[in-house]
Amino acid sequence: MARKTTKPAELELQLLKILWQAPEDELPIPVREIRARLAESGRDLAHTTVITTLNTMVEKGFLKRTKHKNAFRFSPKISEKDVQGSAINEVLTRVFNGSPEDLMLALLESNEVDADDIVEIRRLIDRKAKELNQ
Repeated sequence: MARKTTKPAELELQLLKILWQAPEDELPIPVREIRARLAESGRDLAHTTVITTLNTMVEKGFLKRTKHKNAFRFSPKISEKDVQGSAINEVLTRVFNGSPEDLMLALLESNEVDADDIVEIRRLIDRKAKELNQ
């Protein structure tokens, strides 16, 4: 039975990012190619580690597995947006007690946000406010 979650572990998230970044016409991707892309990003793991993790991700409902000749190929079943939304909701609930205002304030007060980021955030907030007021 598939385990349902949208909270991938660190390695699972790396593997999902590889699949999300692949052009649609390259999907599904064989294990050897996924492993090569993982190595390019600085994480060179044994083939058995990668295939075991990919199979676990199939069980969790993150990936779809197909067999082509003698090789398994994988494609994402969950979207990047779904994983991001789940992570934000968890942070919002666990860290900020459900307060979007506190979350936004922490983001704006971090050293990672510069003036250009604030201008873009303002534009996005204005756009969302217009959508909600229609």
